[in-house]
Amino acid sequence: MSTRALRLGTRRSKLAMAQSGQVADAVRRLTGRPVELVEITTYGDVSREHLAQIGGTGVFVTALRDALLRGEVDVAVHSLKDLPTTQPEELALAAVPVREDPRDVIVARDALKFTDLPRGARIGTGSPRRMAQLNAYARTHGLDIETVPIRGNVDTRIGYVHDGELDAVVLAAAGLSRIGRIDEVTDFLSVDTVLPAPGQGALAIECAAHDAELIAALGGLDDPFTRVAVTAERSLLAALEAGCSAPVGALADLLADGQIVKEMRLRGVAGTTDGTRMVQLSTTGPVPETHGQAMALGRELAAEMLAQGAAGLMGERAH
Repeated sequence: MSTRALRLGTRRSKLAMAQSGQVADAVRRLTGRPVELVEITTYGDVSREHLAQIGGTGVFVTALRDALLRGEVDVAVHSLKDLPTTQPEELALAAVPVREDPRDVIVARDALKFTDLPRGARIGTGSPRRMAQLNAYARTHGLDIETVPIRGNVDTRIGYVHDGELDAVVLAAAGLSRIGRIDEVTDFLSVDTVLPAPGQGALAIECAAHDAELIAALGGLDDPFTRVAVTAERSLLAALEAGCSAPVGALADLLADGQIVKEMRLRGVAGTTDGTRMVQLSTTGPVPETHGQAMALGRELAAEMLAQGAAGLMGERAH
Protein backbone atom coordinates (compact mmCIF):
# COMPACT_ATOMS: atom_id res chain seq x y z
CA MET A 1 0.00 0.00 0.00
CA SER A 2 0.96 3.65 -0.36
CA THR A 3 2.91 5.15 2.52
CA ARG A 4 1.25 8.57 2.34
CA ALA A 5 -0.79 9.64 5.33
CA LEU A 6 -4.40 8.48 5.37
CA ARG A 7 -6.81 11.39 5.88
CA LEU A 8 -9.54 10.44 8.34
CA GLY A 9 -12.63 12.64 8.29
CA THR A 10 -14.36 13.32 11.61
CA ARG A 11 -16.91 15.64 13.15
CA ARG A 12 -15.42 18.28 15.46
CA SER A 13 -17.26 17.39 18.66
CA LYS A 14 -15.27 16.12 21.64
CA LEU A 15 -16.92 12.70 21.35
CA ALA A 16 -16.36 12.42 17.59
CA MET A 17 -12.72 13.47 17.96
CA ALA A 18 -12.21 10.92 20.74
CA GLN A 19 -13.70 7.99 18.84
CA SER A 20 -12.00 9.01 15.57
CA GLY A 21 -8.69 9.26 17.41
CA GLN A 22 -9.15 5.72 18.70
CA VAL A 23 -9.92 4.48 15.18
CA ALA A 24 -6.91 6.39 13.81
CA ASP A 25 -4.63 4.62 16.31
CA ALA A 26 -6.06 1.25 15.27
CA VAL A 27 -5.64 2.05 11.55
CA ARG A 28 -2.01 3.09 12.15
CA ARG A 29 -1.28 -0.19 13.89
CA LEU A 30 -3.07 -2.17 11.19
CA THR A 31 -1.60 -0.51 8.09
CA GLY A 32 1.67 0.97 9.33
CA ARG A 33 0.65 4.23 7.66
CA PRO A 34 0.40 7.63 9.32
CA VAL A 35 -3.17 8.87 9.85
CA GLU A 36 -4.19 12.52 10.13
CA LEU A 37 -7.57 13.71 11.38
CA VAL A 38 -9.48 16.11 9.11
CA GLU A 39 -12.17 18.03 11.04
CA ILE A 40 -15.44 18.55 9.19
CA THR A 41 -18.48 20.51 10.36
CA THR A 42 -21.86 18.87 9.65
CA TYR A 43 -25.32 20.41 9.48
CA GLY A 44 -26.29 18.63 12.69
CA ASP A 45 -23.38 20.33 14.47
CA VAL A 46 -24.38 23.90 13.55
CA SER A 47 -28.19 23.67 13.58
CA ARG A 48 -29.82 24.57 16.87
CA GLU A 49 -33.11 22.90 15.97
CA HIS A 50 -34.14 19.68 17.66
CA LEU A 51 -33.22 16.58 15.67
CA ALA A 52 -36.86 15.59 15.23
CA GLN A 53 -37.46 18.96 13.53
CA ILE A 54 -34.54 18.76 11.09
CA GLY A 55 -35.33 15.17 10.21
CA GLY A 56 -32.47 13.52 12.02
CA THR A 57 -31.49 11.22 9.17
CA GLY A 58 -28.03 11.96 7.85
CA VAL A 59 -27.58 15.38 9.46
CA PHE A 60 -24.30 14.31 11.10
CA VAL A 61 -23.18 12.21 8.15
CA THR A 62 -23.73 13.98 4.81
CA ALA A 63 -20.80 16.41 5.02
CA LEU A 64 -18.39 13.58 5.88
CA ARG A 65 -19.68 11.46 3.02
CA ASP A 66 -19.42 14.39 0.60
CA ALA A 67 -15.75 14.85 1.61
CA LEU A 68 -15.16 11.14 0.91
CA LEU A 69 -16.81 11.37 -2.51
CA ARG A 70 -14.75 14.46 -3.41
CA GLY A 71 -11.55 12.70 -2.39
CA GLU A 72 -10.80 15.20 0.38
CA VAL A 73 -10.56 12.39 2.95
CA ASP A 74 -9.77 8.68 2.56
CA VAL A 75 -11.72 7.34 5.53
CA ALA A 76 -14.68 8.61 7.57
CA VAL A 77 -15.74 7.55 11.05
CA HIS A 78 -19.39 7.81 12.09
CA SER A 79 -21.48 6.81 15.07
CA LEU A 80 -23.30 4.00 13.31
CA LYS A 81 -26.70 5.01 14.72
CA ASP A 82 -26.40 8.30 12.75
CA LEU A 83 -26.12 6.57 9.36
CA PRO A 84 -29.15 6.53 7.04
CA THR A 85 -30.23 2.93 6.46
CA THR A 86 -29.53 3.08 2.71
CA GLN A 87 -25.84 2.66 1.85
CA PRO A 88 -24.63 4.73 -1.16
CA GLU A 89 -23.14 2.56 -3.92
CA GLU A 90 -20.04 4.77 -4.16
CA LEU A 91 -19.12 4.19 -0.51
CA ALA A 92 -18.19 1.00 1.33
CA LEU A 93 -18.87 0.25 4.99
CA ALA A 94 -15.38 -1.19 5.36
CA ALA A 95 -15.49 -2.00 9.06
CA VAL A 96 -17.83 -2.13 12.05
CA PRO A 97 -15.52 -2.59 15.07
CA VAL A 98 -16.46 -4.34 18.30
CA ARG A 99 -19.39 -2.53 19.85
CA GLU A 100 -19.21 -0.60 23.11
CA ASP A 101 -21.96 -0.95 25.74
CA PRO A 102 -25.18 -0.17 23.81
CA ARG A 103 -27.21 0.88 26.87
CA ASP A 104 -28.58 4.30 27.72
CA VAL A 105 -27.61 5.80 31.06
CA ILE A 106 -28.90 8.42 33.49
CA VAL A 107 -26.81 11.23 34.93
CA ALA A 108 -28.93 12.56 37.79
CA ARG A 109 -28.58 15.02 40.64
CA ASP A 110 -27.63 13.63 44.04
CA ALA A 111 -26.42 10.39 42.38
CA LEU A 112 -30.04 9.22 42.05
CA LYS A 113 -31.17 6.13 40.15
CA PHE A 114 -33.98 6.54 37.58
CA THR A 115 -36.57 4.88 39.84
CA ASP A 116 -35.52 7.06 42.82
CA LEU A 117 -36.12 10.40 41.09
CA PRO A 118 -38.66 12.62 42.87
CA ARG A 119 -42.24 13.07 41.65
CA GLY A 120 -42.39 15.46 38.72
CA ALA A 121 -38.69 14.96 37.94
CA ARG A 122 -37.58 16.72 34.75
CA ILE A 123 -35.49 14.41 32.54
CA GLY A 124 -33.69 15.87 29.52
CA THR A 125 -33.17 14.05 26.22
CA GLY A 126 -33.11 14.97 22.55
CA SER A 127 -34.42 11.55 21.54
CA PRO A 128 -38.10 10.74 20.88
CA ARG A 129 -37.12 7.05 21.31
CA ARG A 130 -35.92 7.66 24.86
CA MET A 131 -38.93 9.87 25.66
CA ALA A 132 -41.38 7.20 24.47
CA GLN A 133 -39.83 4.40 26.50
CA LEU A 134 -39.15 6.42 29.67
CA ASN A 135 -42.71 7.73 29.66
CA ALA A 136 -44.10 4.23 29.04
CA TYR A 137 -42.02 2.79 31.89
CA ALA A 138 -43.07 5.60 34.22
CA ARG A 139 -46.73 5.10 33.31
CA THR A 140 -46.66 1.36 34.04
CA HIS A 141 -44.60 1.67 37.24
CA GLY A 142 -46.41 4.59 38.87
CA LEU A 143 -43.59 7.12 38.38
CA ASP A 144 -44.29 10.80 37.70
CA ILE A 145 -41.74 12.29 35.28
CA GLU A 146 -41.57 15.02 32.66
CA THR A 147 -39.35 14.48 29.61
CA VAL A 148 -37.78 17.72 28.35
CA PRO A 149 -36.32 18.05 24.80
CA ILE A 150 -32.69 19.23 24.83
CA ARG A 151 -29.78 19.56 22.39
CA GLY A 152 -26.07 20.07 22.86
CA ASN A 153 -22.88 18.19 23.58
CA VAL A 154 -22.19 16.08 26.66
CA ASP A 155 -20.90 19.05 28.69
CA THR A 156 -24.01 21.09 27.89
CA ARG A 157 -26.39 18.27 28.75
CA ILE A 158 -24.76 17.29 32.03
CA GLY A 159 -24.53 21.02 32.81
CA TYR A 160 -28.33 21.22 32.92
CA VAL A 161 -28.24 18.80 35.88
CA HIS A 162 -25.39 20.54 37.69
CA ASP A 163 -27.16 23.91 37.23
CA GLY A 164 -30.40 22.55 38.68
CA GLU A 165 -32.41 23.11 35.46
CA LEU A 166 -33.06 19.39 35.13
CA ASP A 167 -33.13 16.50 37.59
CA ALA A 168 -31.48 14.11 35.14
CA VAL A 169 -30.37 13.65 31.54
CA VAL A 170 -30.23 10.48 29.43
CA LEU A 171 -27.08 9.76 27.42
CA ALA A 172 -25.46 6.80 25.66
CA ALA A 173 -23.06 4.75 27.78
CA ALA A 174 -20.71 4.32 24.81
CA GLY A 175 -20.21 8.04 24.31
CA LEU A 176 -19.41 8.70 27.95
CA SER A 177 -17.03 5.74 27.99
CA ARG A 178 -15.16 6.97 24.90
CA ILE A 179 -14.53 10.41 26.44
CA GLY A 180 -13.56 8.97 29.81
CA ARG A 181 -16.61 10.16 31.76
CA ILE A 182 -18.42 6.91 32.50
CA ASP A 183 -17.88 7.50 36.25
CA GLU A 184 -20.45 10.34 36.09
CA VAL A 185 -23.25 7.85 35.35
CA THR A 186 -25.69 7.46 38.24
CA ASP A 187 -27.78 4.66 36.67
CA PHE A 188 -27.40 2.24 33.75
CA LEU A 189 -30.81 1.71 32.14
CA SER A 190 -31.55 -1.95 31.49
CA VAL A 191 -32.42 -2.74 27.86
CA ASP A 192 -35.63 -4.18 29.31
CA THR A 193 -36.49 -0.60 30.35
CA VAL A 194 -35.15 1.33 27.35
CA LEU A 195 -34.08 -0.37 24.13
CA PRO A 196 -31.21 1.56 22.53
CA ALA A 197 -31.21 3.15 19.09
CA PRO A 198 -30.43 0.74 16.25
CA GLY A 199 -26.64 0.56 16.02
CA GLN A 200 -26.05 2.44 19.30
CA GLY A 201 -22.56 1.91 20.70
CA ALA A 202 -21.13 0.85 17.33
CA LEU A 203 -18.91 2.80 14.95
CA ALA A 204 -18.97 2.77 11.16
CA ILE A 205 -15.75 3.14 9.16
CA GLU A 206 -16.41 4.16 5.55
CA CYS A 207 -14.22 4.65 2.49
CA ALA A 208 -14.65 4.87 -1.27
CA ALA A 209 -16.11 1.69 -2.78
CA HIS A 210 -13.47 1.62 -5.55
CA ASP A 211 -10.52 1.50 -3.12
CA ALA A 212 -10.30 -2.29 -2.77
CA GLU A 213 -6.87 -2.17 -1.13
CA LEU A 214 -8.03 0.18 1.62
CA ILE A 215 -11.28 -1.77 2.13
CA ALA A 216 -9.25 -4.96 2.59
CA ALA A 217 -6.89 -3.26 5.08
CA LEU A 218 -9.70 -1.69 7.13
CA GLY A 219 -11.47 -5.07 7.20
CA GLY A 220 -9.00 -6.03 9.92
CA LEU A 221 -11.01 -3.79 12.29
CA ASP A 222 -14.34 -5.46 11.49
CA ASP A 223 -16.18 -7.54 14.10
CA PRO A 224 -18.51 -10.01 12.33
CA PHE A 225 -20.88 -10.42 15.30
CA THR A 226 -21.28 -6.66 15.74
CA ARG A 227 -21.85 -6.25 12.00
CA VAL A 228 -24.66 -8.82 11.76
CA ALA A 229 -26.28 -7.46 14.94
CA VAL A 230 -26.38 -3.85 13.77
CA THR A 231 -27.40 -4.96 10.26
CA ALA A 232 -30.46 -6.70 11.73
CA GLU A 233 -31.31 -3.66 13.88
CA ARG A 234 -30.98 -1.22 10.98
CA SER A 235 -32.96 -3.51 8.67
CA LEU A 236 -35.83 -3.33 11.17
CA LEU A 237 -35.58 0.48 11.21
CA ALA A 238 -35.59 0.62 7.39
CA ALA A 239 -38.53 -1.76 7.09
CA LEU A 240 -40.51 0.42 9.51
CA GLU A 241 -39.68 3.29 7.09
CA ALA A 242 -38.45 5.31 10.05
CA GLY A 243 -35.57 7.76 10.22
CA CYS A 244 -32.96 7.78 12.98
CA SER A 245 -34.90 10.43 14.94
CA ALA A 246 -38.08 8.29 15.08
CA PRO A 247 -39.08 6.72 18.41
CA VAL A 248 -37.77 3.26 17.44
CA GLY A 249 -35.46 1.12 19.57
CA ALA A 250 -33.80 -2.12 18.52
CA LEU A 251 -31.15 -4.45 19.89
CA ALA A 252 -29.78 -7.71 18.55
CA ASP A 253 -27.80 -9.74 21.05
CA LEU A 254 -26.19 -13.14 21.03
CA LEU A 255 -27.53 -15.93 23.21
CA ALA A 256 -24.77 -18.25 24.36
CA ASP A 257 -24.64 -21.61 26.10
CA GLY A 258 -21.41 -21.31 28.03
CA GLN A 259 -18.80 -20.26 25.46
CA ILE A 260 -20.84 -21.43 22.46
CA VAL A 261 -23.01 -18.84 20.73
CA LYS A 262 -26.32 -20.49 19.89
CA GLU A 263 -28.75 -17.88 18.61
CA MET A 264 -29.40 -14.21 18.01
CA ARG A 265 -32.33 -12.42 19.62
CA LEU A 266 -33.65 -9.24 18.01
CA ARG A 267 -35.91 -6.94 20.02
CA GLY A 268 -37.74 -3.93 18.60
CA VAL A 269 -39.97 -1.20 20.00
CA ALA A 270 -41.91 1.73 18.54
CA GLY A 271 -44.15 4.07 20.42
CA THR A 272 -45.66 7.50 20.82
CA THR A 273 -43.38 9.92 22.65
CA ASP A 274 -45.86 10.27 25.53
CA GLY A 275 -45.54 6.53 26.15
CA THR A 276 -49.28 5.84 25.89
CA ARG A 277 -49.03 3.43 22.96
CA MET A 278 -46.16 1.00 22.40
CA VAL A 279 -45.49 -1.98 20.16
CA GLN A 280 -42.65 -4.13 21.51
CA LEU A 281 -41.76 -7.54 20.07
CA SER A 282 -38.81 -9.88 19.80
CA THR A 283 -37.69 -12.81 17.67
CA THR A 284 -34.95 -15.38 18.09
CA GLY A 285 -33.20 -17.41 15.44
CA PRO A 286 -29.86 -18.79 14.23
CA VAL A 287 -27.00 -16.28 14.23
CA PRO A 288 -27.01 -14.76 10.72
CA GLU A 289 -24.04 -15.85 8.65
CA THR A 290 -24.59 -13.41 5.80
CA HIS A 291 -25.68 -9.80 5.28
CA GLY A 292 -28.87 -11.09 3.64
CA GLN A 293 -29.80 -13.27 6.60
CA ALA A 294 -29.28 -10.37 9.02
CA MET A 295 -31.43 -8.12 6.82
CA ALA A 296 -34.17 -10.78 6.71
CA LEU A 297 -34.24 -11.05 10.51
CA GLY A 298 -34.89 -7.31 10.81
CA ARG A 299 -37.54 -7.27 8.09
CA GLU A 300 -39.42 -10.19 9.65
CA LEU A 301 -39.68 -8.52 13.06
CA ALA A 302 -40.64 -5.19 11.46
CA ALA A 303 -43.46 -6.92 9.56
CA GLU A 304 -44.83 -8.29 12.86
CA MET A 305 -44.57 -4.84 14.47
CA LEU A 306 -46.36 -3.21 11.52
CA ALA A 307 -49.10 -5.83 11.77
CA GLN A 308 -49.62 -4.71 15.37
CA GLY A 309 -49.94 -1.04 14.40
CA ALA A 310 -46.38 0.28 14.71
CA ALA A 311 -46.70 2.48 11.61
CA GLY A 312 -49.19 4.81 13.26
CA LEU A 313 -46.98 5.46 16.28
CA MET A 314 -43.89 6.99 14.76
CA GLY A 315 -44.66 10.53 13.66
CA GLU A 316 -41.79 11.14 11.25
CA ARG A 317 -41.91 8.88 8.21
CA ALA A 318 -39.27 8.45 5.55
CA HIS A 319 -40.28 9.99 2.22
